[in-house]
Amino acid sequence: MAAADSVLAADSPSVALPGLARALISAGKLEQKTAEDVSRKAQGNRTSFIAELVGSGAVSATDLAHTMSGAFGAPLLDLEAVDPQRLPKNLLDSKMCQALRVLVLAKRNNRLIVATADPSDQQAAEKIKFSTQMGVDWIITEYDKLTKMIEASATSASEVMDSIIGDDFEFDESTMDSESADEGDQTPSEVEDAPVVKFLHKMLVDAFTMRASDLHFEPYEHTYRVRFRIDGELREIASPPTAIKEKLASRIKVISKMDISEKRVPQDGRMKLKIGPERVIDFRVSTLPTLFGEKIVIRILDPSSAKLGIDALGYEVEEKTRLLEAINRPYGMILVTGPTGSGKTVSLYTCLNLLNKPGINISTAEDPSEINLPGVNQVNMNDKAGLTFAAALKSFLRQDPDVIMVGEIRDLETADIAIKAAQTGHLVLSTLHTNDAPTTLTRMRNMGIAPFNIASSVILITAQRLARRLCPHCKAPADIPHETLLEAGFKDEDVDGTWTPYKPVGCSMCNNGYKGRVGIYQVMPISEDMQRIILADGSAMDIAKQSESEGVKSLRQSGLNKVKLGVTSLEEVLGCTNL
Repeated sequence: MAAADSVLAADSPSVALPGLARALISAGKLEQKTAEDVSRKAQGNRTSFIAELVGSGAVSATDLAHTMSGAFGAPLLDLEAVDPQRLPKNLLDSKMCQALRVLVLAKRNNRLIVATADPSDQQAAEKIKFSTQMGVDWIITEYDKLTKMIEASATSASEVMDSIIGDDFEFDESTMDSESADEGDQTPSEVEDAPVVKFLHKMLVDAFTMRASDLHFEPYEHTYRVRFRIDGELREIASPPTAIKEKLASRIKVISKMDISEKRVPQDGRMKLKIGPERVIDFRVSTLPTLFGEKIVIRILDPSSAKLGIDALGYEVEEKTRLLEAINRPYGMILVTGPTGSGKTVSLYTCLNLLNKPGINISTAEDPSEINLPGVNQVNMNDKAGLTFAAALKSFLRQDPDVIMVGEIRDLETADIAIKAAQTGHLVLSTLHTNDAPTTLTRMRNMGIAPFNIASSVILITAQRLARRLCPHCKAPADIPHETLLEAGFKDEDVDGTWTPYKPVGCSMCNNGYKGRVGIYQVMPISEDMQRIILADGSAMDIAKQSESEGVKSLRQSGLNKVKLGVTSLEEVLGCTNL
């Protein structure tokens, strides 16, 4: 009988065992025959060896984790001590995480710290390296806990769409700033599709929770993606089915009071969402017709950002003093310049908040008003109705104003009225799109404004950028060569070894080493010497040279000072300023 058994065993086809099985056999935790039986069963059931192994009870998940940690010399981690909400997102596609049964725990320099129950899986490591272009450091965890957390952390579009269809989520129609009459004429299938409603609500809440500034809904020929701008960087969050793009666009347009039948031209609107019992967030919505549908960008407008105070914006002591002196003058023009998304509106409203007192009449003209500030008379532009910046400014001058804020000086007519207001006893605040403070004056000259009017009205110009702020929890000293620091703009006396530059690392508390943003400013008061240069029709280079002699830091110098203070990295400053 024994001989027969041995013959049968000899006739049985040999099974190629995975590295995990060989490691367990070598450690004495698994018999060869048991390993082969589990492997055959896994092949028959089309499951992984480790899933079949733990599921069959041949080796417990805890025993397996301890054995793998010892065999491969990798640290052991209990996932029950990890908060899944603080895990880094979007470093590795969630579908790949599910397929490979891995979980990204953190990022260190150019390496990912990845939780796994099977460190012998070289194919998984190679796939992760190929997908992320980063190295992999394994952390051993128990298979059952790992599987549970991977399922809980999955954020793929299909999973989001499936999960939000359930009855455990209630979309509150009353939170949206829309009238029932606006929705009464719409097709029910376009505005009341429950999955779309819940998906949109989830995206808005997630964006607010993740401190995003914008949401991008982008249709393409075969795909549809949602991206959030977090700390100035766009990150893909979801890829819902392309079939929802029309319904999603219609839903957003309905609650933003747009015309859902008009898909050929861009539209603008607003909507509100209630976050908690007393918190309401405003959203500015913009649609744009593209080849494969309407792209929609939603800007999150948080009124509390204007009430953070001037210190929270990142002004240095000297820059703050210059700005406060200018806004406390009785008349003149203050200009804030920079590209879109550089924080100009927040800076203007911070100044308005300081000026907003019972004895001061403040009026603003914007397109549209982004931040609601009680005590300030805010006017939205309506070009179709004839309410332009120029028309609003003319009306303001008949409204007994003390302070006037113009969202943007776009043309000569608006500029002329604003300058006349500044020359006749009013404080005027506005924005322009220029690269730095000195070029703002030549930009106004190119618009057709006479040098005398510029010199007699403009009292201060602030140019600004937003740089990502280093995460205080994980930033690390950076070894930057002396020559690189000098090329970046540091002087020899600055590179004296008394300070340390820092670099981003990445942890569960931040986004790739950065958390939040800080302003980089060039605050340039218009002195008498600068007025003479303007009257002589001098160039931006002449003004820049004079401002430097008066102690005004350029944007690059201001950014380098933030590097010395450890607030941001040198790479970030080089990326958003010119030398």
